[in-house]
Amino acid sequence: MVHSVELLLDADTESAVRRVWESLSDAGLRTPAPTSRPHLTLVVAERITPDVDALLTRVLALLPLRCVVGAPMLFGRSPLILVRLVVPSTELLSLQAEVLDICEPYLDPGPAPNTVAGQWTPHVTLARRVEPSALPAAMSIRRVTRDIKGSVVGLRRWDGNKRVEHVIG
Repeated sequence: MVHSVELLLDADTESAVRRVWESLSDAGLRTPAPTSRPHLTLVVAERITPDVDALLTRVLALLPLRCVVGAPMLFGRSPLILVRLVVPSTELLSLQAEVLDICEPYLDPGPAPNTVAGQWTPHVTLARRVEPSALPAAMSIRRVTRDIKGSVVGLRRWDGNKRVEHVIG
């Protein structure tokens, strides 16, 4: 499993994403588990040492940060991952770069290529293992395509091995 540092959404935005998950699940797509929490992954590595938590608290001064959960996108090959782009504002890109800079000495062996500054695509995952034949049904769900205006309000380090979140601050 992997470890990550992630931004957390405000309650209304999180609820809106959960409603999208529910609509997609009702249409037969494989959405995150009900116990999962919608988030934006900033940094990923095989391991992130907990010593970084105290250093990450300084990023909290940049929050809350307005965001728009925008257009649907696809990652990967068949099967696909259905996500929603989080519009990459200058502030959001700067925050991600700062978190990466703070975390780099604590990543083992180093950051995943898709979280290196300049390679990161801010997004919220909607469904995994999506077969191309399921896309027309998914895209016909209005909640999947409507912008969600909200904010990111928190930060966590996720330990994927233990499936435990460590809220920062």
